[in-house]
Amino acid sequence: QVQLVESGGGLVQAGGSLRLSCAPNKSLFRINAMGWYRQAPGKQRELVATLTSYGSTNYADFVKGRFTISRDNARTTTYLQMNSLKSEDTAVYYCHVVARLSTLASEIDYWGQGTQVTVSS
Repeated sequence: QVQLVESGGGLVQAGGSLRLSCAPNKSLFRINAMGWYRQAPGKQRELVATLTSYGSTNYADFVKGRFTISRDNARTTTYLQMNSLKSEDTAVYYCHVVARLSTLASEIDYWGQGTQVTVSS
């Protein structure tokens, strides 16, 4: 069973930086998109950033200029570099991957287990 393994969360002071990473525990035939979402207590999960297989990126307005999504050369690991962190960035961050297991297979959505990011003011 494919699982997304996340790492990099933690506690940081406001203005600091963290880098999250996410990779599948098994090889996927084709990854079509990668992304990061977050969910704060009492709030709905929201999009943070996405990265397509073509390299196109999309960011939520509240992270533009502060967060950067990227991937490794093998295009299997995705990163979220978070700079100038604010207390309102405190949330559980989830990795999301859309992939196919073979040429004829349908796309499947995979989610990471979530990693806690806490920004102290």
